[in-house]
Amino acid sequence: MAILIRAATDGDFAAITAIYAWNVLNGTGTFALEPPSEADMLASFHSIQSLRLPYLVAVDGDEVVGYAYASQFRPRPAYRYGVEDSLYLAPGHVGKGIGKALLNELITQCTARGLYTMIAVIGDRDNGPSIGVHRACGFTETGTLPRAGFKFGRWLDVVFMTRDLLPQTDSPEGDGWAG
Repeated sequence: MAILIRAATDGDFAAITAIYAWNVLNGTGTFALEPPSEADMLASFHSIQSLRLPYLVAVDGDEVVGYAYASQFRPRPAYRYGVEDSLYLAPGHVGKGIGKALLNELITQCTARGLYTMIAVIGDRDNGPSIGVHRACGFTETGTLPRAGFKFGRWLDVVFMTRDLLPQTDSPEGDGWAG
């Protein structure tokens, strides 16, 4: 299997929407209860693009098998040097190195954009694959919000993990995602 990691395009969003819908309906990595429409997913993509943040897909042949993107952790300007990552894989593609390849490329692109910190907000303390891929990519666990969400008839924790992208300085360069 030769996986290609590339920038997402509008034409990828039928597949991206299907991947996310499967994760909403079957997983606890997202606390969404209803899958969004393709139009909603595209609107989110365009918002991320307007901040010049990376949105990537993993492609096997012609099939999109996963995606990852960086977004604002919080909208206030003081947060502009950090981003939150999101990573989702199609069913049957977990444990094949695709998530790690996507996350490493996302880290590379965010670092090149002059961002300083990446934050993972992982749904479900028992989400071993997500916690594991983040740990393998240099993230450290920095906190837990117990019982932050309720899905599939049970309470779920949120695990925070962070990774420095650039050395912290007293005077960061650039404007972060604020442009």
